[in-house]
Formats: sequence, C-alpha cells, structure tokens
Amino acid sequence: MTHALSQTVVAKFGGTSVADFDAMNHSADVVLANKQVRLVVLSASAGVTNLLVALSEGLEATERFVKLDAIRKIQYDILERLANPLVIREEIDRLLENITTLAEAASLATSNALTDELVSHGELMSTLLFVEVLRERGEEVQWFDVRKVMRTSDRFGKAEPDIAVLAELAQTHLQPRLVESLVITQGFIGSEPKGRTTTLGRGGSDYTAALLGEALHLSQVDIWTDVPGIYTTDPRVVPAAKRIDKIAFEEAAEMATFGAKVLHPATLLPAVRSEIPVFVGCSKDPAAGGTMVCGTTENPPLFRALALRRRQTLLTLHSLSMLHSRGFLAEVFTILARHNISVDLITTSEVSVAITLDTTGSTSTGDSLLTTGLLTELSSLCRVEVEENLALVALIGNELSKACGVGKEVFGVLEPFNIRMICYGASSHNLCFLVPGGEAEDVVRKLHRNLFE
Repeated sequence: MTHALSQTVVAKFGGTSVADFDAMNHSADVVLANKQVRLVVLSASAGVTNLLVALSEGLEATERFVKLDAIRKIQYDILERLANPLVIREEIDRLLENITTLAEAASLATSNALTDELVSHGELMSTLLFVEVLRERGEEVQWFDVRKVMRTSDRFGKAEPDIAVLAELAQTHLQPRLVESLVITQGFIGSEPKGRTTTLGRGGSDYTAALLGEALHLSQVDIWTDVPGIYTTDPRVVPAAKRIDKIAFEEAAEMATFGAKVLHPATLLPAVRSEIPVFVGCSKDPAAGGTMVCGTTENPPLFRALALRRRQTLLTLHSLSMLHSRGFLAEVFTILARHNISVDLITTSEVSVAITLDTTGSTSTGDSLLTTGLLTELSSLCRVEVEENLALVALIGNELSKACGVGKEVFGVLEPFNIRMICYGASSHNLCFLVPGGEAEDVVRKLHRNLFE
C-alpha cells in the first residue's frame, strides 16, 4: 500500500445531494473543502432511479414517453446550467437513447438483467455531470467506471461483491488514479463475470463507498445525505430527537436493520471488518457536523435510539399437531426458504408460531412476497393467519438483556396501545414490538419523551 493513500477519504453523496445543479455545487464545495477526499461515489440524481425502475417493469408507449421525459428533464436542467454544456451533451444524449431502447425492450419482455442494465444509467449520468461541475471549478478530476473493479455475482437486483477480486482490481486500476487526481465513480452498480451490469440492491451506494474504502485501505468513509448524522429517532416523527455524535458500529447496524433511514446495515460491513470509521453528515449544511460511527465507543448508554419500520406483515401459523412435534418449525422454515423469504422476528407458543416478514430492502414490492404458492404450501401444513399494515418499533441500546426494569420503563408508557408481538432476549442490543401501523408514530413519540427527553 502506498503511503500516499493512508490518509485518503472516500466521500459518498446520495440522490438528494446530486438532485440538481445547486445540490451538485454544494456537494462540490464539500469535496473541495477536504483535501483528503480523493474518491467520490455518487448515487443517481433524486427521482431518476425510481423512474428507471418503472421503465424496467415494461410500460405502454405513452407512459414510457412521460417517464423518459421526466428523466431527460432532471438531467438537462443540470446540463444546461453548465458554462459549456456541449462537452458532455453528446454523452448524456447517448445514455438517454440507450435508456429509450432498453425501455422499449422491457415493454416486450422484462428481466432482472435488463432492469439492472437500465437502472445503472442513473449513476452513469450523475457522475458524468458531476465531473463537469468540478472541471468548471478548475479541478483536476477524472471519471471512472466502477464496473471495471466492482466484480459481483450474477444475482441481478441484489448482487454480492467478490471481495478478493474487487481488492485486486481496485489496487490495479483505481489506486494509481487517486494519486493523480480526484476520481468520481458510481455507487450501486457493478458487473458480473460475463461483463453484464449488476446492482447491489437498495442502499447500494453506501455499500460501494465502504467496499472501495476497504479495498483501497482508505482512512475514512464519509456518507453525505440530507440529514446531518444519526439521531435518537427520525426527527420528522419526533422534532426533539437529538443527534448522536459518536456511535458504535453494532448499534448503528442495529438501527439500520430496524429501518432507521440512515445507513443500510450491509453497507457498514466492509468498513467494520477493516475498522474504517464512517462519518455521516449533511451535504447542504456541512458545518452542522454529523455522527462518527466507530468500532466501539466509551460508556455506551443503556438506551441509544428508537427505530421504526413500517409495512410489516405478521404470519401466524396454528397447528394442533405442532404440540410436542419435532419437525413443525423446520418444515415451516424449509417452505419459507424455498420461496426466498427471510424471517425477521419470531415468537412461539405451544400450538402456534408467529413470524414477521420484512418487505423493505429489495427492489421488488412487498406484495409479491406472499404469493399464492407460498400460502397454499403453508396451508397444507397448518392454519395460516395474515395481518398486514403493522409497524415494527425497535428500541436500540446496550446490554438491554442484562439490565433490570427495562420492561417497566418501556411497557408502562405503552399501556394505552395494542402491542401485537414482543421480541426480547435474543439480542442484547434491541427490544422490538409490533404495533398497528396507524399508531406507530404515537408509540415512538411517547417512548422518546420518556426515555430520551
């Protein structure tokens, strides 16, 4: 490893941070303010990914043109504010033409591989535009296609990176460039062994930044979003939420797992493995500071944060034959695994088992999880009850399972609410419960007032 990179930072900017010309300039300010930033990872401009996903699902001609127009407008609004838009207009037009062709193909037949190919254009366009924004400010900067180094499996839509190959390719193709100039590259996308484009699943740009940080042994990963750090809970639900200045990886990952919108848990893994600190700040207001996520923190508090995850489905499976029977749970899990469903929480009684399914995290919609096939298979085994529109509230903390009086502190406050399910004890970092979707925000406000304010 060259000494030149030992103090190098990779900075990642989310969709709202590159949403338009002004946002891109705020992000450029952030990049140029820190000389240690040599690598920048970008998401697509806000709104573009969703439009591309819609196109990939195959639309009628008129609908298609509306969406294509919307994408063109977002990118052209940035392009036209460049002092010299001609340099790059051809490139952007070529990508827009590509999108049009692929969208037509999708209207005839959809596929996951086609979806990834289409969706990747969002990041390709935002990075090309950002390079020009920086060049116009007199910066030495180069565009880099991350697919040259981000080798992944061919599980389109949620591809897994090959860590060893990534490290080797990044050292060869990316490291020398960082010494020469600032490098701008794409988050979220990669390529499989045959060279076809893949995506890393939602939250993939943070993941890209952490993976590249690990592969190049960088000193820090900066994640710039629209919130200045990680809070005790979503400030939009509880205005009194406080920012956490320093948090341990485990707690942050736990919060993310339970739907705190800040960091996607998988995105932290590469950084955790390599003990690279992750900083989370707001690109529109870098002076506001942020949260540093580190391996461990001094004196972690008992209660750290509250996370809320909406749109949860509860499946209750009743079976009299389950009484003292050995294979029932194994059978249930085999069926779920066969349908690619990951179980989130689980509680059991003598004759029934209740499990929650989390629909967040994959590009596909939640409704497709509970297929008729799955329900039919489960019904042949037991009686199935499905409850939808529940919300999961998770209290994140430290050594909760060893503390006394946690139940009283938490459930005393929640007396007026119907709590549908409680999970506690498996992890010392969380206590979770399911409540009706409509009551979730009230539950979070009440708990926050009691435990954090």
